[in-house]
Amino acid sequence: MAAKKETTVEEKLRALYDLQLIDSRVDEIRSVRGELPLEVEDLDDEVLGLKTRIEKLKSDVETINYEISAKKNMIEESKTLIKKYADQQKNVRNNREFNSLSKEVEFQELEIQLAEKHIKEFKAQIDQKKEVIAETKEKLSEREEHLKHKKSELEAIMAETEKEEKALLKKSEEFEDKIEERLVKAYKRIRHNVKNGLAVVPVERGASGGSFFTIPPQVQVEIASRKKIITDEHSGRILVDPVLAEEEQQKMETMFSKI
Repeated sequence: MAAKKETTVEEKLRALYDLQLIDSRVDEIRSVRGELPLEVEDLDDEVLGLKTRIEKLKSDVETINYEISAKKNMIEESKTLIKKYADQQKNVRNNREFNSLSKEVEFQELEIQLAEKHIKEFKAQIDQKKEVIAETKEKLSEREEHLKHKKSELEAIMAETEKEEKALLKKSEEFEDKIEERLVKAYKRIRHNVKNGLAVVPVERGASGGSFFTIPPQVQVEIASRKKIITDEHSGRILVDPVLAEEEQQKMETMFSKI
């Protein structure tokens, strides 16, 4: 970073307050977007999850249909064996052979009954999964429509604010470069730690902006003299006098209007 020329305390205070006004403007722009980017991200994830679920359910249906086909083949094989055993029974030589074949026929009939029971259960599973698929597709369609609406909303806001935000961020860097590094670090630390990111605030009605704690008159005089950088003992914010604040606000509003 290039060495900065020596500046007065007043110039430092003005530069810090200008930087605060720029960063606050960026905060306002981002607050307009609010939770929309996160909402869009969550909806994207939800849509992807629903699509994955539908594909998994379809795969389950295919697997069950394969199982049904296997059971149907088994039934046909059992029917073929029953016919074979029935034909063999016509040529048996004794009751023992006949009874043995009868048991085989009975076993194959039980196999058919069990396979038919399984097919019935499988078909019930398919009906249940198809119902879930239909419900999931309906939900997916609704979430996709919602996502489309939210993306359109976000894109519209981005189109309105992105150019201004980029210009302001560039200005923020330019203004930072006008302030000594020590003060920039202090400013950023305070900004990170305080509510609404306000690190530099004017004195309003005898108290620091956004605070109810009264600033002693002698301290207010020191702030107005602009001879040293004074922080609020309660919040740690850097304080500027209201006249300086108003002058810088007017100056920065002119700059913002040109962005």
